Amino acid sequence: MAKSRSVPDVWMIAATLGILAIGVVMVYSASAVAAFHDYGDSYYYVKRQLLFAVLGIASMFVTMNVEYTFWRKWAVPALLICFGLLVIVLVPGVGVVRGGARSWLGIGSFGIQPSEFMKLAMILFISKLLSERQNQITDFTKGLLPPLGILGAAFALIMLQPDLGTGTVMIGAALLAIYVAGARLSHLAGLAMIGVAGLVGLILAAPYRLQRITAFLDPWQDPQGAGYQSIQSLYAIGPGGLVGLGLGMSRQKYNYLPEPQTDFIFSILAEELGFIGGSLLILLFLLLIWRGMRTAITLTDPFGSLLATGIVGIFAVQVLINIGVVIGLLPITGVTLPLVSYGGSSLTLLLTALGILLNLSRYSR
Repeated sequence: MAKSRSVPDVWMIAATLGILAIGVVMVYSASAVAAFHDYGDSYYYVKRQLLFAVLGIASMFVTMNVEYTFWRKWAVPALLICFGLLVIVLVPGVGVVRGGARSWLGIGSFGIQPSEFMKLAMILFISKLLSERQNQITDFTKGLLPPLGILGAAFALIMLQPDLGTGTVMIGAALLAIYVAGARLSHLAGLAMIGVAGLVGLILAAPYRLQRITAFLDPWQDPQGAGYQSIQSLYAIGPGGLVGLGLGMSRQKYNYLPEPQTDFIFSILAEELGFIGGSLLILLFLLLIWRGMRTAITLTDPFGSLLATGIVGIFAVQVLINIGVVIGLLPITGVTLPLVSYGGSSLTLLLTALGILLNLSRYSR
């Protein structure tokens, strides 16, 4: 293992804080109108976002200073706890239904989303398992099947909520780590075909998912129904032009674009800050992902390298899906934009994960 550096990756810290600052500003701008209308307080959402941002930064500072090998021995307990929470949240009267999914535990407006924490727990477990079975990863039965079985069980529980977006992010990040660990492309290609068939089955089993696909192909076919969000998102992005309408000057946040502070916050950002503002945010994400992958590549410890890969994968997959949705390249999946969208569980979890990644950067060559 390389000697620990005196400080973690400063570029990663700068990118994280930059994205987080943009997120707080945009949560206020995107939510002020709805917050005043619903709660009589324009700062309702941003105050909660700031609270979780502070908690998340504190958690990031702690995990940044805890040697990453600490998480190896807690990988299995963390996974079991998250599995337990995923089961508990499905119990009627215990799990809280929001947005049509029973995916929350909590009281009133404060709660946690167990599926968000499962994403990190799964990466911890897969990194530990595959680092201990490096010589078996090319064997489908002994090396690949065990992590895939655990991954499939977690995905099934998340789909019972249902929450396809979070499940997709978890699957994508985990498969990236499995590929980097040395899994055969032929095995992964076969699994991909099975996965596509399963995804088609999931879509056909739920009419609302099929409506999202048809709306993705032609949102103007049902402009007041399934295609409404996609159309309103494009109506926000288009007028933004090069420099935008100006911070706080969005028109779509006036009850045209539903929940503009969550899944479609990038639409409001592009409307107010234009192509330049959107490009700046994307560049910050690319900087964060690049520095994270650099850490993964230069680590000599297999567990640390896979853990860094998985954490970066969570961010990369989530950013790709969210921005792909808001610009009309992907069907609506309900995936938030990391560190930018409103949401306590997601923000706290991602900052905690970034703290682990920053600790890993101390050990990179």
